[in-house]
Amino acid sequence: MLEAADHLICQGATRVVMEATSTYWKSFFLLLESRGLERRPVNARDVKNVPGRPKTDKLDAIRLAKLAERGMLRPSFPPPKPIRELRDLTRARAVMTHERTRHKQRTEKLLEDAQIKLSTVISDIFGVSGRAMLEAMIAGGRSPKALADLAHGTIKAGPAALAQALTGRFEEHHAFMCRMPPDTVDYLSIQIDKLTARITTRLAGPSTTEDDDGPGQGTLMPITDVERLDEIPGIGPNTAQVILAEIGLDMSVFPTAGHLVSWAKLSPRTIRSGGKNTSGPTGKGNPWLRGALGEAAISAARTDIFLGARHRRIVKRRSHMKALVAVARSILVSVWHLTNNPIARYRELGPDYHTRNLDPTRKTRDLIRQLKALGHDVTLAPATA
Repeated sequence: MLEAADHLICQGATRVVMEATSTYWKSFFLLLESRGLERRPVNARDVKNVPGRPKTDKLDAIRLAKLAERGMLRPSFPPPKPIRELRDLTRARAVMTHERTRHKQRTEKLLEDAQIKLSTVISDIFGVSGRAMLEAMIAGGRSPKALADLAHGTIKAGPAALAQALTGRFEEHHAFMCRMPPDTVDYLSIQIDKLTARITTRLAGPSTTEDDDGPGQGTLMPITDVERLDEIPGIGPNTAQVILAEIGLDMSVFPTAGHLVSWAKLSPRTIRSGGKNTSGPTGKGNPWLRGALGEAAISAARTDIFLGARHRRIVKRRSHMKALVAVARSILVSVWHLTNNPIARYRELGPDYHTRNLDPTRKTRDLIRQLKALGHDVTLAPATA
């Protein structure tokens, strides 16, 4: 492969089109990148061979070259090296966070096996109070009252409820088995903190932006891209880091917000058949990006702001999942504008945005139609001052 890359350079080639299949393309992509060649990975779906013809690697390469020469291929989005490294960090953090949750659930299962119902009275058994009780049971403590006295003042459950939940048959075998998950949780927490610190360092470069008074109205202050995305309801610092790692910092790759939404597969597909247009499923996009946006949409849907009002407005006539996808799409559109414009800041539209922007004539017509459908005669008179 090295000889092939050097041969391409000797022949004056500056661009290489390659079929991106599974993860096998990455090694060749990185090799060509090290040689300074422009790489264009394309979707295998767009370059599949014509049915009925022999399929070999040589014929695939010929067809790929012809399609690229005629401009019939859409290149995929290979992020630059700093963003690829940032992706590795955020994805590793997500995997470790899921693994830590699995070990916490395994500890809860062991307690349930010992008839210890601690999770019914404490929201987090790995909190300060829960961890103190767990360590005491592992060390040999068996008195429910003594274990309940380890609870801190923030626990809502009373001593009697705690003592009842801690009454069970916790034996030496359970103590041995319960020792390993907490140690693993502590180790994973340390690794997650290391990854978070490195991610924060990678994204710590400040960008200049204006304050809330608008351009020319206030003083300039440094603010990072993560902090600007953090202003969007539902998005926290970790979610903002994941979004930036998946879409990158250069929005020239996505000319408009619609391009980014389409790439993330958050816009419904239009299916045309027999002269009729119907909407199809959104498709499978970047799972890491969609997961982060889904969590943000769930959080924003519970608020009394524009995004929450949008969810409640859509869920009346659509399903809950479709409403969440719509909210996630709105969040991603805001992310595109904030990332594309370094001086842009998020501004809340308010929960009454749709009400304030309704067409009065159309609203009146809809209400009259609803009243007539209920059997009422409607007569309108102009309002007096």
